[in-house]
Amino acid sequence: MSLNLDHAAASPVSPAVIDAITSYLSSTESANPSSRHEPGERAARALTEARARIAAELGCRPAEIVLTSGGTEADNLAIKGIALADPRGRHLVTSPLEHEAVRESCDYLRHAHGFEIDVLPVDAEGRIDPASLAAAIRPDTTLVSITYASNEVGTVQPIPELAAAARAAGTRMHVDAVQAAPWFDVSPLALGVDAVSIAGHKLGTPTGFGALLVRAGVPLEPLVHGGGQERGRRAGTENLLGAVALAAALAERPRRRLEAAEVSAARDALIDGILRAVPGSILTGSRRHRLPGHASFCFPGTAGEAVLIELGMGGIVCSSGSACAAGSDEPSPALLALGIAPEVAQTAVRFSFGAGFTTEDAERVVAEVAAAVAAVSGMARR
Repeated sequence: MSLNLDHAAASPVSPAVIDAITSYLSSTESANPSSRHEPGERAARALTEARARIAAELGCRPAEIVLTSGGTEADNLAIKGIALADPRGRHLVTSPLEHEAVRESCDYLRHAHGFEIDVLPVDAEGRIDPASLAAAIRPDTTLVSITYASNEVGTVQPIPELAAAARAAGTRMHVDAVQAAPWFDVSPLALGVDAVSIAGHKLGTPTGFGALLVRAGVPLEPLVHGGGQERGRRAGTENLLGAVALAAALAERPRRRLEAAEVSAARDALIDGILRAVPGSILTGSRRHRLPGHASFCFPGTAGEAVLIELGMGGIVCSSGSACAAGSDEPSPALLALGIAPEVAQTAVRFSFGAGFTTEDAERVVAEVAAAVAAVSGMARR
């Protein structure tokens, strides 16, 4: 039986979400929530109810939620929308561990609008020192954007401390919490930030659903113009089905957070086992400050893609890094920022999983990894 250990790309759709979607589709006729007739008004009420449930789970107000197509759109809307709506200058601060959506949005502002971008240093585990952020913020810094947890190396950042540094300097802060949302409190109020991005398909919805949480009073220039939906922040007919699915997925977060300790124990068994069974293997990211369902390694002397193929033949489904950078032959910027040599960075393999992953599963994966690395290393020597 195969093991899906690529939840950082997309987690399995939750049965509760499937039930919510099925119930909605079977009990409600299709209607536009903006239509001024009875079916449209029923759709509008359903959307209002779903938005209220989402807000309750995320610790914010319904009006602070902008429904999006996923984390990439939410990141784009946060960075471009905040930076262009009411800039105090044309300077941004970010990190080298960001998702492509953050990096490319910052680069767009650089080449299209003349913004300057400062990329903070990280230590060998990928952690950012709040003092380095405080030193990087200038009087013309409009926005700081830092990921809560890296999708590639699993490192969790000290977001409340970083947010305090941003607030003290008078600049706004956005957090990409796509990977963190299943496990941690991502309320903008709790974190002390102005905007938070989440994606439904990391929480148990189908792909294509997400949200940006924007604190009241934060100006936001829309990316999409039209009918003024989402309080003028994102035009277009609202994705009512996506709102229903996201509300159902978020309702399962309390249970998932209770299971974090068990998942972390299985993760630690996987990390310890691979480091013992595979000589020369390197854990990437922080051992202590790490997502519960994440373990990532480099295997010097191999090729990451070749190891993935061997693991796939053994029924282990995993990845070499971010799904959104699939097909790139360049070493990961995140791994290079950790001080890993380019040729070693290209041997990266990532395992990401949810509450169903056990220590018994970890033992199986360790054995398969040891065999795969030995096979690939043998081919390389020949």
